[in-house]
Amino acid sequence: MEETGATSAYGVSLPGGSLDVVKFSRQPQTIVRLLSWLFAIVVFACIATEGYINPVYSAEPKCIFNQNDSACHYAVGIGVIAFLACVGFLLLDVYMPFMSNAQQRKYAVMADLGFSGTWTFLWFVCFCLLASQWGRTHDVSGIPQDAARATVAFSFFSIATWGILTYFAFSRFRSGGDDIAVPTYTEQPTDEHTPYPPTYAPASYNPTPYTPTTYSAYPDLSQQPAFTPNLQPTPGYQPPNY
Repeated sequence: MEETGATSAYGVSLPGGSLDVVKFSRQPQTIVRLLSWLFAIVVFACIATEGYINPVYSAEPKCIFNQNDSACHYAVGIGVIAFLACVGFLLLDVYMPFMSNAQQRKYAVMADLGFSGTWTFLWFVCFCLLASQWGRTHDVSGIPQDAARATVAFSFFSIATWGILTYFAFSRFRSGGDDIAVPTYTEQPTDEHTPYPPTYAPASYNPTPYTPTTYSAYPDLSQQPAFTPNLQPTPGYQPPNY
C-alpha cells in the first residue's frame, strides 16, 4: 500500500522542518507585509517631521492639511499602529510553521484577517481625509508640499497593500485544516495469476513429500502359525453332570 497526503495546514507547512530564510523572504505575503511596513513609516514620518508649520497669525504649530490637527493626528496614529502590527505579524509568520496545534494556527490567521481588513478600511478613511483636507488648503506658502503629497500617496498605496494582506489571510483561512496531512492508502492492483494476494503471498514454497511412519513395536501376526487347539484332558477332571 502507498501512503499519500498533504503537508500543510492554514497555508503553512507542518512543523518538523527548519526555517528557510531565503524562501520565507521571497514569499508574496512577506514582501507585501514589508511594503506595508515601509509605507507606514513614510506616512507618519512625513507628518512627524514636516507635517506642522507655524502660521503668521498663530504661535502654535498647525497641521499642513488645512490646519486640521485631527487629520495629522489620525494619520500618525494609523501609521504607527500599522508599523507595529507589521512587525508583530511578521514575527508571527516566522513562528507559525512551528505551531503544532491547528487551533492556534486558526486563531493566528483569524487575527491577521481581522486586523488586515480593519486597517484596509482605516487607510481608506485616512486617504480620503488627507486628500480632502489637502484639496481645501489654499495658502500653500511655506508648506512642504512634497511631504504632503507623499503622505497622501503612500496612504493610498497602503490601501492596496493591506487589501492584498487581507486576501492572503482570507485564502489561508478558507484552506483551514483541510490541508493537514491525513494519510490515505491506495491498494496495488491484484495479479489474477497469483494464487495469493500480493501483500500476503509467501516468499517461497517448497512442498515436502509425505512419508508414512512405520511402527515395529508389535509383531506381525500374519507371520505367526495358525492356532491349533490342544484338547488334552486334565488328569482327575470330571465333567459336570446336568
